[in-house]
Amino acid sequence: MADVVELICYPVKGCAGTSTNDALLTPAGLAHDRSFMVISEDGTFRTQRRQPRLALIRPAISTDGSRLTLDSADGTGRFGALRLDVTTSAPRRDVDLFGTPFQGIDQGDEAATWLSEFLGTPSRLVRVPPEHDRIADGLTPGPTGYADSSAVHLLSRASLALLNQRMAERGAPMLPMNRFRPNIVVDSHDGHGHGSGDRSAPPHAEDHARRITIGDAELGFAKLAVRCAVTLVEQEAGARRGPEPLRTLASYRRAAGGGVVFGAKFSVIRPGKLSVGDEMVVREWGDAGLRNS
Repeated sequence: MADVVELICYPVKGCAGTSTNDALLTPAGLAHDRSFMVISEDGTFRTQRRQPRLALIRPAISTDGSRLTLDSADGTGRFGALRLDVTTSAPRRDVDLFGTPFQGIDQGDEAATWLSEFLGTPSRLVRVPPEHDRIADGLTPGPTGYADSSAVHLLSRASLALLNQRMAERGAPMLPMNRFRPNIVVDSHDGHGHGSGDRSAPPHAEDHARRITIGDAELGFAKLAVRCAVTLVEQEAGARRGPEPLRTLASYRRAAGGGVVFGAKFSVIRPGKLSVGDEMVVREWGDAGLRNS
């Protein structure tokens, strides 16, 4: 049906993603994905919904997870790169994620100072503790770190192309894929110039996929991805830009249970290695459950 064309990990929740050609898919998603989180002094997680400048923080994590670098893309030159030795033995802090209490391992005052100055508000950095046991709900429940919900967010280029077409009809500019912060981006075989027309995946085919394999990994559908105000943030600028894409999505992507949806969330059934170029094979299909389309 489709091939993997992008793999993106977001080491720090709400901050910029890092593209890679190969990634280990763990039970909680891509290795190190949303394993760190910026919090307020009272432990509430920080999000682009209220702190769009998070998008201008460029994290990089070592393969073994022992070193984290925070760099700035704000263009001012005021903030140099901060390199941290990740600790898993520091005291735990109480953190709040959508009203649910969890624990986080505080990464120290140096990280807190850097983030507080960059965001202009007191902030600290925490890491998911080894004993973290959060299970995201959905059709296929599964473990997850500090992601909003399920471990893996998958989106197709065909879905984005249709959205951009509909926005163009309204006179709105096209949007890049990074507005939606997926982990796995897929494209139809025809997008690579091989395969025949009958193998081309239509827009929003990911909505109907209930069990998929990629490489030696297997994923189970959890839920449709309900979109929020983060999609209004221009990732390169770290600032909100108008009503799109939510305005256009509301015209044709309303879920039966409420909200506008775009992309799909999956839980990990079988971990494994993923690579750009891997084929995504859908083993089971189901109904998308939309009110309009």
